[in-house]
Amino acid sequence: MKAGLSYKKREQIAGGFKFIILLLFGLLLITPFVWMVSVGFDRTANVTMPFPPKLIPKHPSSFNFGIVFENGSLFKAYLNSAIVTVSSVFIGVSASLLAGYAFSKGRFKGKKVLFVVVLCTLMIPMEPRLIPLYKLFNSVHLLNTFWPLVLPSLISGMLIFLCKQFFDQLPDTLREASQIDGAGEFTTFFRIYLPLAGPIVATMIILAFIWSWNDFMWPLVVLNSKELQTVPLYLASFSLENGTSLGGLTMALATMSVLPIVILYLFLQKYIIQSIALSGVKGE
Repeated sequence: MKAGLSYKKREQIAGGFKFIILLLFGLLLITPFVWMVSVGFDRTANVTMPFPPKLIPKHPSSFNFGIVFENGSLFKAYLNSAIVTVSSVFIGVSASLLAGYAFSKGRFKGKKVLFVVVLCTLMIPMEPRLIPLYKLFNSVHLLNTFWPLVLPSLISGMLIFLCKQFFDQLPDTLREASQIDGAGEFTTFFRIYLPLAGPIVATMIILAFIWSWNDFMWPLVVLNSKELQTVPLYLASFSLENGTSLGGLTMALATMSVLPIVILYLFLQKYIIQSIALSGVKGE
């Protein structure tokens, strides 16, 4: 009994130590975000940036956020980003779900080779693809439109891989039973497998949302009109024009730029944790 109590106490001490370490790392990671929000509420930061940095401004004010909300250019950038992001997420998630199901449950020649080709796309960063993609969209006269920002999301190696790994966890007997009942592949997918894919869909949505919403380099290359600027482009142009002379406004804009991602994550975090718990190697 004493040995058992001693072991339990050691486990509690180890658990408490792990919690403290994780808490410290969490606080370290969230500090820049808190400082960004703090500077956004500091009206004097438009004159000179506070130094040393303060997590809580001496005289908090909503002045900077008031100007941000009154700025029509930011609203236009938000609308542009919303159009691009929602379209990219819908196309990317839908195509990846279908492809992941096909690679997991489908039976066709060359499946393994084709899946390896899809995985190889993960090893190619965006930089080497810039010129070929630019020439491709230039040849079809789609530059300075939203199409170059949306269409490339049709094939995402990472999302397809996540979908395949998730569908590998689900038993093949569901598909076999559905086929015995006379259902086709699309019926089997939409009525049986898709309702079970809620956790991975939530994970894919937030990943695709972050990738599209935060994308800077590719929109900078294909968009040359201020009317089509997305939020990252607008934020970059604003900070370049004003530098640190309007630090409070810049940080308020930066806070507003990440707010949609934070809100989306708060709504979907339960499903993301659930998908992580279900991920792994297919069981026998």
